[in-house]
Amino acid sequence: MLDSLGSLRSLTAGPWIYPVVATSILLDVFLPVLPSGFLVITAATAAATATAASTGVPSLLPLLLCAASASVLGDFLAYRLARRGGARLDRAIARSRRLTLAQERLGTALARGGGLLVVLARFAPAGRSVVSLGAGAAKRRVEEFLPWSALAGVTWASYSVGLGWLGGQWLGATWFSAGVSTLALFLAGGLAAYLIRRPAAAPAPAA
Repeated sequence: MLDSLGSLRSLTAGPWIYPVVATSILLDVFLPVLPSGFLVITAATAAATATAASTGVPSLLPLLLCAASASVLGDFLAYRLARRGGARLDRAIARSRRLTLAQERLGTALARGGGLLVVLARFAPAGRSVVSLGAGAAKRRVEEFLPWSALAGVTWASYSVGLGWLGGQWLGATWFSAGVSTLALFLAGGLAAYLIRRPAAAPAPAA
């Protein structure tokens, strides 16, 4: 366990961990294969057992703020890119069933204040990319999208940091703990994907 503790802390030690986490989260809206969630959880796991004498170990609050801010900024950049994308991007989206479906669902969900779709999509695999690009391509107003994106970023960052911290508290600052917490994040993503894809209930017939 001591070896795991040392290697985990050595990987996340130093102020560089914050820009690395922020860059990974910022870019994974365009490259969803980046392990941003795992990086956040690993850093939070190392922070879970930090003491006053620990040096270079990430702190939970700066990590949370870093993750949430990068998430919102990445969403906004993707939204603006898609909004200004023009005919070429519109054609690319039209060829994508996922993005077309996102446009259709966002058009009604966001207008009705149903922006919880944006929060759910932040957890689903590639859902953040689909929703952010879909909102921009559908020319949704920024005030309809950005508040929900901010809520999604804070929720995702809080959940990810919380998972890492709880795993570190219960299982110690080990790679096994980080792996278990990452699995919990993936399970949440699977549940979010199921809820997004679930067809809306048909309205009840008039009496």
